[in-house]
Amino acid sequence: MNRLLGVLVVAVAVVAHAEDAGGLTWTAPAEWAVQGPRPMRAATYKIPAAKGDTEGAELAVFYFGQGQGGAVDANVKRWVGQFQTADGKPIPQGKAKSKAEKVNGMPLTTVDVKGTYTGGGPMMGPSTPKPGFRLLGAIVEGAQGAVFFKLTGPEKTVAASEKAFRKLLESVKKQ
Repeated sequence: MNRLLGVLVVAVAVVAHAEDAGGLTWTAPAEWAVQGPRPMRAATYKIPAAKGDTEGAELAVFYFGQGQGGAVDANVKRWVGQFQTADGKPIPQGKAKSKAEKVNGMPLTTVDVKGTYTGGGPMMGPSTPKPGFRLLGAIVEGAQGAVFFKLTGPEKTVAASEKAFRKLLESVKKQ
């Protein structure tokens, strides 16, 4: 019986990683590898490459404190601004998708944009532009401030991770 219980505990531990920031908790898929601490990040996950992609994706989670991190709309605009079309122009208005909804009673804003990823400056993006990339972003507004979830990577890998990302967002709860 104890052996069975031990196996069950290990199996549950392997299924998912629980994380927290800003008074919120969430559960990440087990196949997303938790990365070590990084400046300004509450958590970082490495997502394996989908078939056909040469690199994986990354989910960066940010929490800056209550009243910090900027307005939701400004962050969505900044994330979209980190992408451009193949000819180097800004992503046209309406090409990026944004949606406001609720998750477990809290405001949730999501964004979806594709193109050439140029990043967000020397500490927040690639050193060279990356064509064929996609960003799925989410901002959950909790009582202690917003928690920002930014998944970026090659389009196929991000598309393959879309359901798991949505499941992670639906797992966000108050501590």
